Amino acid sequence: MAFIQTPPELGNQYTDDRVLRSYLARTLPPDMLREIEPTLIAMGELAGAELYRMQLADRDNEPVLTQWDAWGNRVDRIEVSPLWREAERIAAENGLVAIAHERKHGAFSRMHQFALVYLFTPSSDLYVCPLAMTDSAACALVASGNQALIEHALPHLTSRDPREFWTSGQWMTEAIGGSDVGLSETVAREEDGQWRLYGRKWFTSAVASQMALTLARPEGNPPGGKGLALFYLETRNARGHPNRIVVDRLKDKLGTRKVPTAELTLEGTPAELVYGTTDGVKNITPVLNITRIWNSVSAVALMRRGLALARDYALKRVAFGAPLARKPLHFDTLAGLQAEFEGALQLTFFVVELLGRAEAQRASTQQAELLRLLTPVAKLTSGRQVVAVLSEVIESFGGAGYVEDTGLPVLLRDAQVLPIWEGTTNVLSLDALRTLQASDGLATFRRELGFVLQGLRDPDLVKISARVEQTAEQAEAWFTQSLAADETQLEAGARRFALTLGRTLELALLARHAQWSLDHEQDRRTLAAARRFAAHGINLLVAMDADDARMLARDE
Repeated sequence: MAFIQTPPELGNQYTDDRVLRSYLARTLPPDMLREIEPTLIAMGELAGAELYRMQLADRDNEPVLTQWDAWGNRVDRIEVSPLWREAERIAAENGLVAIAHERKHGAFSRMHQFALVYLFTPSSDLYVCPLAMTDSAACALVASGNQALIEHALPHLTSRDPREFWTSGQWMTEAIGGSDVGLSETVAREEDGQWRLYGRKWFTSAVASQMALTLARPEGNPPGGKGLALFYLETRNARGHPNRIVVDRLKDKLGTRKVPTAELTLEGTPAELVYGTTDGVKNITPVLNITRIWNSVSAVALMRRGLALARDYALKRVAFGAPLARKPLHFDTLAGLQAEFEGALQLTFFVVELLGRAEAQRASTQQAELLRLLTPVAKLTSGRQVVAVLSEVIESFGGAGYVEDTGLPVLLRDAQVLPIWEGTTNVLSLDALRTLQASDGLATFRRELGFVLQGLRDPDLVKISARVEQTAEQAEAWFTQSLAADETQLEAGARRFALTLGRTLELALLARHAQWSLDHEQDRRTLAAARRFAAHGINLLVAMDADDARMLARDE
């Protein structure tokens, strides 16, 4: 008898998602939820059916770079996959960027936008990469006050018409700099009244976009981030030819292979200043804050997709006389992964709430401060979680999870970029430290925890509340002691400190939602997730010796 396994299937990715639906029911006004829910149902159906089937069929298609035409002309034309072309249309028509800038729902507009993005992401082969940079570019242009660029580019970036819609690149990384963008060597020269850029960009994602924001150093400016300026450029000229941009090659990456990522040489590319001629790193911050939130949403979306497939497979796959779903060890494993996903979703969408309030000018000073801290914390925490969760998801399929034809390995390969893009875990940990050092430390964080934990009555949730408060107290003590000690101790523990903050808040938010779900839905599943999450541990601030770390890192 042949060995045949039934593949996993997906249903409507909104109506099947208890966690998202419950979260939106708690946080959105009922009339608003009724108004937007048809768009979520439609996107959920598309993501679980037509778009998912197309994704599986499109598995082998990757971007193709044609550098020369038949007559010897340099064209540097990039052809993206069929799925990406369809994803562009869907994204524009559904307003996946536009919703945030139309602000029809005020402070809740970001929640509507990112709920749609969350549903769309796993079936789009990470088309959200250019969407994230497009959203952030629109925010940066608006913040700049550069009226000429706003009038020219913003209508394209926020269009719902696929024929008018533009995406934007974000060209920061150079071979010498990496995360340290202050080392950028691209030079900007003013020639006959026109800024032109000369240099090499080593990692430029979504290079097929119509425009990009990039950093360059105007001639004569000092070294470092302050000497850089933020520039706007368009990738092709009026005749559709490369705008003095040479695509040296496409990157051969572990994952995100549908995203056309290139090494570029700028050979006098025409550009325009977005702000002034200095402070480029400071001025690019609004771009990074938005893309980091998109990164967090992508992480929870991919976790959810992996778990949806694993649960469906567990109902069908029979081993040792019973479906995997009835095997205690298997469902115990899936339960642990579900708890991590639920914690990550609560933290990520809490940051989305804060962003929406800030953009609608309804955020208090403390909420704005919290947004600055939690944007990197949520990104780094969810980035670590998604890789761990999807590694286990792949294993839950046994050998089938390791076979490319199933469409499963791409989940893990794509997820691996999420702790790297928009700042690695270590870079963002240091960013969080700088934010705390520039403010009143953890006072705002502790205050918010108090608000989140108010009203917990279930005995298990009361115990969780006490544990959250204790961990927050220990984290604050560590931060204060490390500040008073030396810079080495503070920096060495930055990663464990930031992850402790992220996991502590995830547990607190899970507990709050669990109490609401008990009260309004008579559902104990979020309570179960909170208990399981607490059992996984939230405090990573065990004592570490810096000298030991130095010896082990160097293998001395």
